Amino acid sequence: MPVIGFSHYNLRGDRPTLDALRDFYVDIVGLRLGDRPPFAHFGYWLYIGEQAVLHLSEIRSGEARDTHVAGTFDHVAFSCTEREAFETHLRERDIAYRQSRVPLTGQRQLFFLDPAGNGVELNFADDLAEAGDRPIL
Repeated sequence: MPVIGFSHYNLRGDRPTLDALRDFYVDIVGLRLGDRPPFAHFGYWLYIGEQAVLHLSEIRSGEARDTHVAGTFDHVAFSCTEREAFETHLRERDIAYRQSRVPLTGQRQLFFLDPAGNGVELNFADDLAEAGDRPIL
């Protein structure tokens, strides 16, 4: 019973929160709004290529939320290219971010928050090729 891949992650909120998250992940991160099955509750599916990687689902009125896990989520990470263009994109939209380098591999990372306060990490393996760095295995 092996795990064979990653499917998606789900963020939940009221409609104004979902709209803000949809706009952020499309306009800032670069995901694409796509088809979603006709579930009984409102939401969006956001895609990378053909894969719906982020589901945004509306919290229904009166729905009880399990709050004991609220503080465990730190961030989601995406593989990206063209770090310098992404940094310009974030600065032009006044998105505060920090940059880091992965020890041993030299891969660059950008970290910032979405409108709901969830962490977003962008990983740039193309920095390795540009710098001529080779990961240590």
